[in-house]
Amino acid sequence: MTVNTTAAGTDMQKAARDHLWMHMARHSDIAAGGNVPIITHGEGHKIWDSNGKEYIDGLAGLFVVQVGHGREELAEAAAKQAKDLSYFPLWSYAHPKAIELAERLANYAPGDLNRVFFTTGGGEAVESAWKLAKQYWKLQGKPSKTKVISRQVAYHGTPQGALAITGIPGMKEPFEPLVPGSFRVPNTNQYRAPEDLRDDPKAFGRWAADRIGEAIEFEGPDSVAAVFLEPVQNSGGCFPPPPGYFERVREICDEYDVLLVSDEVICAFGRIGEMFASTDFDYTPDIITCAKGMTSGYSPIGAMIASDKLFEPFTHGDTTFYHGYTFGGHPVSSAVAMANLDIFEREGLNQHVHENAPRFRKTLERLLDLPIVGDVRGDGYFYGIELVKDKETRETFNDEESERLLRGFLSTALFDAGLYCRADDRGDPVIQLAPPLTIGQTEFDQIESILHGVLTEAWSRL
Repeated sequence: MTVNTTAAGTDMQKAARDHLWMHMARHSDIAAGGNVPIITHGEGHKIWDSNGKEYIDGLAGLFVVQVGHGREELAEAAAKQAKDLSYFPLWSYAHPKAIELAERLANYAPGDLNRVFFTTGGGEAVESAWKLAKQYWKLQGKPSKTKVISRQVAYHGTPQGALAITGIPGMKEPFEPLVPGSFRVPNTNQYRAPEDLRDDPKAFGRWAADRIGEAIEFEGPDSVAAVFLEPVQNSGGCFPPPPGYFERVREICDEYDVLLVSDEVICAFGRIGEMFASTDFDYTPDIITCAKGMTSGYSPIGAMIASDKLFEPFTHGDTTFYHGYTFGGHPVSSAVAMANLDIFEREGLNQHVHENAPRFRKTLERLLDLPIVGDVRGDGYFYGIELVKDKETRETFNDEESERLLRGFLSTALFDAGLYCRADDRGDPVIQLAPPLTIGQTEFDQIESILHGVLTEAWSRL
């Protein structure tokens, strides 16, 4: 399939350069006449560009397309719902699909997380969680509990509040001053752990969790509202939790009367295995934030799922959570989410991930034979490959080398070789993979083969 012009007859590349402001993108090369990769359609784990070239979608779009591209029943669910009820807000009213989806999510969620507040995406869900935490503590007579703790290099979204929780300095600086009151603790990068803890994951997990307790003590427990953590941290390259980490974090939050927010915008809906990754790692948070995989990207939606304890104060008198979004819980998106979750259950995708994740890891670990690959880490269908200058010393690349390696070569070379994935330097240089949950060993081998060839060439260029 070739698409070279817009509906108005304009050259597609020219129209993109002249009018489209792409997200998180450098536009200098494009403005100077560089080409914009234009993806026109997808089927299963494959996507095609406007020149008809085929690629493996190794990132599920953006950690989103869990059930794969081209699922007609999801498009049909959207069309049917748009015909029945195209739109209605949840502002003191309800519609059937939002009710059905809220009930379904509550049944999937651990513990007593039974109250579902819908948004249109993940950043909004994180924003909602911080606002709820602040108001909840005010209603408990503890108005000074407003601060949040998150981890270094963690990404939690781009709205002003969510961006303040994000732990990536370079993403925050252009928009400062941000919402005050957020503080950072070490992440769970075992590969970069203190040397005396690198070979003892359980001790490292205890050490990392205890840094949260120290931060709460330092700021004052009466000032800290919540701790925001991803089950597997995305930014920095897929940091899974060490053994015992979340068990200890839960103890700390309970000890200091602090809410635990599990940011599962990426990790929910089978990415790690279960519908919610907190179940995979056996902890019960006070709030879950989620989005992306809920509809497999076929329509935008997100949610904040809160415990009965947090909802209870809003069941009295005129107490109101004055917060909402025009398109939160949109009827069409809710219908698509229900159809998407039907696919999960009918095709056993959660079990498929559990069974195949060890095979995916083992396949990717072949790359450890390359001198440029220092670490392969992650869980489920979510992995990061850290690149190094020296495997023995774990020396990383400086900023100029990383720029030349990732943007100057790898991003383009991997795409040209037929693999869409992410080469990222928000932290040490990594390649990230999060393919559709439908793939298996054949596709694992194809992904590894492409990576092996491109990384071998990258090393020779260094």
